[in-house]
Formats: sequence, C-alpha cells, structure tokens
Amino acid sequence: MRFALLSLLCVSAWAADTLPPVAEQQLAREIYKEMIEVKSGFTTGTTTPIAEAVAARFRAAGFPAADIFVGGAIPKKANVVVRYRGTGARKPILLLAHIDVVEALRADWTVDPFVFLEKDGYFYGRGTADDKAQAAVWVATLLRFKREGYQPDRDLILALTADEEGGGPYNGVDWLLQKNRGLIEAEFAINEGARGMMVNDKKVEHDIGLAEKQFVNLRWEVRNKGGHSARPVADNAIYHLAAALYRLSTFGFDFQLNDITREYFRQAAKVEAGGLAADMARVAEGDVAAMKRVAAASAPLNAMMRTTCVATMLEGGHATNALPQLAAANINCRLLPGDSAERVAAEFRKLIADEQVKVTITVNEGDSPASPMRQDIMKAFSRITDTMWPGVITVPTMAVGGSDGRYLRIAGIPTYGVQGFFQDRDDVRAHGRDERMLVRSFYEGQTFLYEFVKALSH
Repeated sequence: MRFALLSLLCVSAWAADTLPPVAEQQLAREIYKEMIEVKSGFTTGTTTPIAEAVAARFRAAGFPAADIFVGGAIPKKANVVVRYRGTGARKPILLLAHIDVVEALRADWTVDPFVFLEKDGYFYGRGTADDKAQAAVWVATLLRFKREGYQPDRDLILALTADEEGGGPYNGVDWLLQKNRGLIEAEFAINEGARGMMVNDKKVEHDIGLAEKQFVNLRWEVRNKGGHSARPVADNAIYHLAAALYRLSTFGFDFQLNDITREYFRQAAKVEAGGLAADMARVAEGDVAAMKRVAAASAPLNAMMRTTCVATMLEGGHATNALPQLAAANINCRLLPGDSAERVAAEFRKLIADEQVKVTITVNEGDSPASPMRQDIMKAFSRITDTMWPGVITVPTMAVGGSDGRYLRIAGIPTYGVQGFFQDRDDVRAHGRDERMLVRSFYEGQTFLYEFVKALSH
C-alpha cells in the first residue's frame, strides 16, 4: 500500500513538473485546433485566416495595435508578427514557426487531415507536428506572459509565417527580411529544426539544431524525335532516363562530417546499443568502415553524413502509341553545408555518362552558415531538459531537411532548432499520412518552451 501511494505521489510530481497548468493546456489546445482546421496547404491553401485569428487574440489580450502586424507577399499568404515588450536591456529574441503545411488528400488518410482529432493519446491532423504545434505554443506562451505580468529584459518577437513548405516567391521569412526586416530583427531566433527522440516509448535524446542541409532540385531531361510505337528503336528517351536513374539508385556521395555532426555521433552513440552504438562512436572518430555500416543501417543517419539525392517526380511520353519525345525526372538533393549544386550536377554528368541526359539546376536555395554553440543557449537547453526529463541526453544536431532558419542565418540572425516535442524515432509522420503528435508531448513541449524563453530573457 505504501509503495502504491509513493508511486502515485511520484506520478503527480512528474505531471506537475512537466505539464502546464490546466487552463494553459486548454488555451494551447484551443489555438492548436483552430490552426489545424484551417486549410493552409502550401499550394492550395491560405495562411491568412490563421494570421488574422492570432492577431485578434493578441488585440483582445491588450497588446497595442502598433505591436501587431499582419501582411504578406499576396493577400492569401499573410504572416503575423507580434512584439512583446521587454526592458530593452538586450536585443530581442525571435520566436518563429510556419503556419503553412504540406498538402494532404482526404483519400490518402484514415482520418480527415483538416479536422483536429484527439484519439488514443495523439492529436491527429495535417500540421500537428510540422509546424502548428510550435506556432500554437508560441501564441499561448506570450499570452501567458501577458497575464502573469512577466517583464523580460528584451523584446520577444513572435513571427508566424507563410510558405515554408517549398519556399518560393511568397515565403514569409524571406518577405519580412526583404520588406520589413525591422519587425523581426533579433539577436537570435528559436525555430523548428530539431526534436526529442523516443525509443520504445522511452525518451532518450533531445536535439538542438545548429545547422541544416541545403535544398537543391535538379532536372534530368532527355528529348528525342520520337516516332511510331509500332516501330520501336533502342534510342528511347525513357530508356535513357531509366538507365540514368538506375545509376542514381546505386550511387552514394562521399562521407563528410563537420564539427556539429561529429559531436552528434559522439553523443547519440550513448543512447544506442550493441554494434550500432560502437559504430556511431567510431563514426565520430572518422572511421569510414563504420560510416558505411551506419549508413546501411539507418537512412536518417546516412543523411547526416553525406549529401543525398533522390528521384521524386517523373514525366514523359505524349501518347500511348508513340515513342516518347520527352522523359524527365526531378532529383531532390539535400547538400551538406559547404557543398555546392554545381559540384553535384557535375558529379552526376560524369556518373550518367550519357550526353542525351541533360542535367540542369532548377532550384538552388543556397548554403547557410551554422549557428554558434552559444553557452547561454546550450546551458539553458541542457538544464531544462535535465530538470524535466532526467537521464535524457542533449545533442547538437544538423537538420537533414530544410527550414526557414536558412534565410535568417544568411541574414546574420543565428537560428536554433528547439521544440521540446518528443516523437518515436521510427514513426515520424511529418509530411506523410496520418500526421500526429503525442498529447503528452505537446503539453510537455509547451512547458519546455515557456521555461526556455524565460531562461533566455531575464
């Protein structure tokens, strides 16, 4: 009986330490639901209703109109920027999240992607992980600060932005930097770009993002005179392209570590087991044989060690009874910092060794510098992680995908991937079907981000 009572007390203490007050949970959930149920798909949707709803919340909370901005490159791609005033003793912190999402078709999902659903301990919906959880938590956090009368020693700037998923001419961060930089000028930014990792329902690793890979698209294209399908020839545009794609499927760029990824492998090896743990430790020391074994065992770890490219779209032919006059593929590449699109394109021309396959660079978002390992940020991140989740290690990392942090880093605003949301290492659904977020992870992330911002602003 005493043991049972002690266990109950431990659970209660755990909940009190890691979860926000119930009223704060309810507010964050309400904001989260409102955001998820707006169809803000990158191609077909609009972010403006979310931006306007957020602005209305801050006006209702008593924020001055001069500290609330809504606007964007076009009317349906609005961003919202809110300034929480501090003493001004230090430069501001930018709290960033994007409110557009990857497209989602109802026919592909087992639930409606634009209906917020709580089921079996998860929140379901497009954007629950990427990136409306962080957007909702940022809003709830500043509103909580306002009610508590918290006065930071620096301004806190919230920016919820459009068109992160694919960039393009309406990207909110790029537009703000070009047109209204003063609204988001900051000493540093906190953004997506890292996560907490769970293995077998156990939290083991909490990452902080310091860098990210470059986004590049290549077009491989073959053009041919075509002809009648009743008279086939070996010189077929589709065959040329298929041969090139086969070479891609068996090709890998050389391994290359940097200071961040080397430290990542050194630290992350501590939460693995058996041969993989030993190999990850060897990777940190530059063991190429270990790199090959780790790359074969894990696609995410492979992507941490090298530039990667993969075919993502195909087009070709114009009639079922004609030889193709065109065959083309989009090759999406994620380049290591310091690599270049021109080098990758040249490498592929040598690999393909077929003059009929033309390789061109169609999208090159460019390189961005890594953010420095600031002691104040790293110390706060580690301390709060240790307090909330004893035994979970903190790990600096490089995002293998891309984020709006690239624009900020290029503009001279160091950006850190910090979220506090944990997810299963082997069940990451962002951009995929039935995207979801653990309910407890959402609320724990709410606590983490609240404490993290406070630690850096007083």
